[in-house]
Amino acid sequence: MGRERRVVHVSSSEEMLVLGREVASRLKPGSVLALSGDLGAGKTTFVKGLALGLKIEDPIQSPTFVYMNQYLEGKYPLFHFDLYRMKGEGDFLGMGFFEYFDASGICAIEWPERIESILPQDVLKISFAHEEKGRMITFDAMDGFSWA
Repeated sequence: MGRERRVVHVSSSEEMLVLGREVASRLKPGSVLALSGDLGAGKTTFVKGLALGLKIEDPIQSPTFVYMNQYLEGKYPLFHFDLYRMKGEGDFLGMGFFEYFDASGICAIEWPERIESILPQDVLKISFAHEEKGRMITFDAMDGFSWA
């Protein structure tokens, strides 16, 4: 299986929310998204868009100090991880978070570099970068993820 790359440019938070909604419409239970990028690059705003697309009405908060927030009432459950403060894979496994990869929901993982070697092979990698007039988002998806 190969990977397909797509690059999108957004110039506002509203466009980031729309992009998140669009991606949510293409996800299926068990999808894992690895969201990489600097602080303030738009990862949490993108997750807010995912939640909108999944019909989740609860406000989305960055789980920086608790590592994971779960939202169960939408089309599919959303498990939002922020691993910024996590030391590594041992912590992730020790907290039982690995189980969420098979929990029939959507896992959105900020700072996935902390657990790179234990991510599923078919993870959707999404990189966020600052640009002069907004953000550049690069999607790196396995064959089978549909952009249509």
